[in-house]
Amino acid sequence: MPNRLAQETSPYLLQHAENPVDWYSWGEEALSRAVAEDRPILLSIGYSACHWCHVMERESFENPDTAALMNEWFVNVKVDREERPDLDSIYMRAVQSLTGGGGWPLTVFLTPEGRPFFGGTYFPPEAVQGRPSFRVVLQAVQDAFQTRRDEVTRTADEIVNTIRRSLSGSLPGAEAGQGEPNRHIPERSLISLASTFDPVQGGFGPAPKFPQPTILDFLLRHFSRTRAEQALTMAALTLDRMAAGGMHDQLGGGFHRYSVDSRWLVPHFEKMLYDNALLLGVYSIAYQVTGDERYGEVAEQTAGYLLADLGSPEGGFYSARDADSEGEEGLFYVWTPDELAQALGSEEAVLFGRCYDVSAPGNFEGRSILHLPHDLEAVASSVGMSLDELTARLSGDRDTLLQARAKRTHPHRDEKILADWNGLAIRALAEAGAALGRRELIRAAADGVAFVLGSMRSGQRLFHSYKDGRARIPGFLADYGAVGNACVSLYEATFDPRWLKEARWAAEAILSLFWQEDGIFLDAPSDGEELIVPPRDLTDGATPSGTSLAVDLLLRTGRLFDEARYLEVVTHTLARESPAMERFPAGFGRLLSVLDSYLAEPVEVAIIASRDDPAADALHQVVMRRYIPNRVVVGGTSTEVEDGLALPLLEGKTARDGVATAYVCRGRSCSEPITEPDILARELDFR
Repeated sequence: MPNRLAQETSPYLLQHAENPVDWYSWGEEALSRAVAEDRPILLSIGYSACHWCHVMERESFENPDTAALMNEWFVNVKVDREERPDLDSIYMRAVQSLTGGGGWPLTVFLTPEGRPFFGGTYFPPEAVQGRPSFRVVLQAVQDAFQTRRDEVTRTADEIVNTIRRSLSGSLPGAEAGQGEPNRHIPERSLISLASTFDPVQGGFGPAPKFPQPTILDFLLRHFSRTRAEQALTMAALTLDRMAAGGMHDQLGGGFHRYSVDSRWLVPHFEKMLYDNALLLGVYSIAYQVTGDERYGEVAEQTAGYLLADLGSPEGGFYSARDADSEGEEGLFYVWTPDELAQALGSEEAVLFGRCYDVSAPGNFEGRSILHLPHDLEAVASSVGMSLDELTARLSGDRDTLLQARAKRTHPHRDEKILADWNGLAIRALAEAGAALGRRELIRAAADGVAFVLGSMRSGQRLFHSYKDGRARIPGFLADYGAVGNACVSLYEATFDPRWLKEARWAAEAILSLFWQEDGIFLDAPSDGEELIVPPRDLTDGATPSGTSLAVDLLLRTGRLFDEARYLEVVTHTLARESPAMERFPAGFGRLLSVLDSYLAEPVEVAIIASRDDPAADALHQVVMRRYIPNRVVVGGTSTEVEDGLALPLLEGKTARDGVATAYVCRGRSCSEPITEPDILARELDFR
């Protein structure tokens, strides 16, 4: 018989609906039962594309004997970390304080009041490699709760106090700053990042290697402002190696989660919306900064993947593709020489296998992950053909193999739609579409934000998750920040004033729901569910933090509307977190980018003309094809006011002789009126 999770919409919770475990979802029913029966809570947190979550389910949660112990001793609660990032943040900190590490599946034991006292990540069915058996853990926790209750209570108190201290201010070892942000942090951060950079394979630190797109974004932004070649070198090498590696899906486009080795060959095969959204943004920026067509091609392929595989017919974007299919990780993506020959013919299979490293021994469990270990120009020369001829043949081969791969059993797709991840994807599509001249990407971005604001908002409140026609879970700071930033980028790409209205709405909601009198942002709304501590995570990890997204939005809208209230919050937050950024720069990629933009003099561009004027479009394209990270770009008529929103940058400016006209302003001083695209280009390129 299905358990209570059968009533949920989360694909991850539904995966556990047939377990013999008496699962609850997080809520009053489970918490009340724990208190009434004085039982500890076994909290299990994971997500649908998590490989080791599936392993623990098969080994333990589907085992009737293990489930019987869980049901006898605990109130068992299953949480989708992507639906409840607030719970995940709090209880991940608890496990990290206990063990020094974390990850998923996250397994935490709580007092009936929800206070953590023991935990870990994956526990195997039998003890192995220093990990205790899950059943032994269950027995030990039950014994401690029944016979050493005072010790359990003391441990829970200590953990909660540790979490509370870590969430109440800046990071440990970095006291809150005051006054103005430290102007030297970007340069010092560059030095710190260089100390962990891999000069051969790119990336930072040893294996496993994560793409860290917020760090790469910062490096490109910092290079654009300072011309520090080291920043560009680190970003470019990393982007090159990732694009050539097995972490990049060489057939279908898009990127897997991370590389388990140092050379980007063997990935953890899950595909996440947020990774691909952020990497789309970084590759399109790299194309703008360098003019290298390879980066533009990777950006287009990544955008194509987002639209083709994660795009919802309703307009939003799904969350993830699983790593596993047919019970094996990566099986959908790997090849053998015989499979190539069957699809391409023997001669073409040899050529393709040489280029993409497909061999009989394989490079992954007897099969081969496609990657490009050799320079294609050298391969072309060695086989006696031109690079153009080789490139054309490989392109046709990839299309053929993609069609063959489509007949395989696809990994599971998590079809819930999350507001924050959608905001990241929509912003990336809008900015990449403008940078690459791909209007269809801008249209997809507009459809996406229209869906989120139409189906995931009720009144003035945004919801975090949507599936099966239901929007649920009150929105978090990251939701409002990501969606608001997407609206700003969509306005910049279209000059459609409705997106200005929505960006302003998001900024005001952030200040009213999440900004605290003591000068910090909370990740959950102030009138939301009361948890053991208020959720707050400053660091930029796989996704930007809510605080980073909020400050980014307030800086952009503050400059657009010349809104002093917004800019004061930006200054305060950047100053407060300056010591933490300086001490741990790798944990603040997006906030470093916001600081870098804050320190740069804005480049303000006003284009005076109607939106559908071809001459205005030509001027607009000149602006958007360039990477100007500190730009403020507006368009319309000199008197334009929409829904009570005035754009100060348009005031007093007119179209010269009725012709579309641009003005470039720096430091409150504006250029002469510009009507020719080439003159505008020279003005923007002037440093």
